[in-house]
Amino acid sequence: MPWQQYVADVALEIDPKTGLLAYREVVLTVPRQSGKTTLLLAAMVHRALGFGERQRVLYTAQNRISARKKWEDEHVATLLGTKEFKKLVRVRRQLGQEAIVWKNGSTHGIESNTDKAGHGETLDMGVIDEAFAQEDDRLEQAFKPAMITRPQPQLWVLSTAGTSKSTYLRSKVDAGRAQVASGLSEGVCYFEWSAPPDSDPGDPETWWACMPALGHTVTEEAVASFYESMKLPEFRRAFLNQWPDDAPDEWIVIKQSAWNALEDATSEIVGNVAFAVDVTPDRKFGSIAVVGKRADGLHHVEIVAHQGGTGWIAETVRKLHRTWKPVALVIDASGPAGSLIGEIESLGIEVVKPTVRDVGQACGQFYDAVVPAEGPPTLRHIGQPELNAALAGASKRQIKDVWAWNRRGLSVDISPLVAVTSALWGFTTKSGTKKQGSRPKVAFL
Repeated sequence: MPWQQYVADVALEIDPKTGLLAYREVVLTVPRQSGKTTLLLAAMVHRALGFGERQRVLYTAQNRISARKKWEDEHVATLLGTKEFKKLVRVRRQLGQEAIVWKNGSTHGIESNTDKAGHGETLDMGVIDEAFAQEDDRLEQAFKPAMITRPQPQLWVLSTAGTSKSTYLRSKVDAGRAQVASGLSEGVCYFEWSAPPDSDPGDPETWWACMPALGHTVTEEAVASFYESMKLPEFRRAFLNQWPDDAPDEWIVIKQSAWNALEDATSEIVGNVAFAVDVTPDRKFGSIAVVGKRADGLHHVEIVAHQGGTGWIAETVRKLHRTWKPVALVIDASGPAGSLIGEIESLGIEVVKPTVRDVGQACGQFYDAVVPAEGPPTLRHIGQPELNAALAGASKRQIKDVWAWNRRGLSVDISPLVAVTSALWGFTTKSGTKKQGSRPKVAFL
């Protein structure tokens, strides 16, 4: 892939003054499933065969068991499965002495991640793979003395972003970013593919900007599937290569400042209303929202009810419908609340059922009302905690060329947000179909 070729070209640059490798250290952080193993194996084979004399390569991972598995399943299997390389190697599998031995005497072995790794022999290429698992630099400090007498030693440090415990890798990332920012181009060769902290994790444009294997060995559909099924922090680390302290977990789609600016505790509806119902996937909570227009023509959104379970919803809808005679009651038939439609319709209440495209357009409409591309916002709310919390933790999922609120992998209840989004769509779609009635001078419930 182009990114692999680019890393190889730069990492293996020759200093024209010395004729030796320009960099003693290569640091690479990249999202998972980008092809890091293939690039690394190519670099290790090049080291074994392309330096004119016997070379010693050592590979490490999270621990010796993981290193042995990767070495056996990926390195050995690939080389023995290639006709040209199979003739050039023999494999030594004895425990503690594992190595791919090349005909020119070069060896490609594995090592444990201890402070004694690499001792006893000189080392030309040391590899610390999955460096997020290293909590200190003992492995690097074990490798470097074994490299000191070699003419072209190189330490490769590779990983996806780590956690708060990944102090070794984080120090490499911080140093690499500082080096790039200052324009330094010697000593360490640093590569990073990651999404900016404020980027939208559910936007395919974010994926294309930071996932170098996308469009080659990874499809957009596959990424979308993981985005919907994984918890957001895990997705960020694995596929956007973001660190937990770099990536915010809240207010991703609509910024808190934009939403707070639209709060008006005195806001109220005059005239027609539309209601919408939504339920969480686990059915632990349900929400009913109302939308209508204020006297100044702006849309007012409000949560009428937000309670545990779903048994209360049909009766509440009946009371609201009898009192308010809404222009629309919206329920997404394909969503968790779809199971309530039959019971509500049996009460003589018409339910508006948006299509998948309608759902996407409703989300776009809500977003535009809060953060329009042009002109002022057209929506107001009264600062309800349940709606604020839903927006704080909300993220998007792609539906072809539109998006909808993501229900999976979240720790927050977004049913209030889904409900007001649907109610806004229902109001704007159906408000012209009924005459404006008089607003009751009472609370909704």
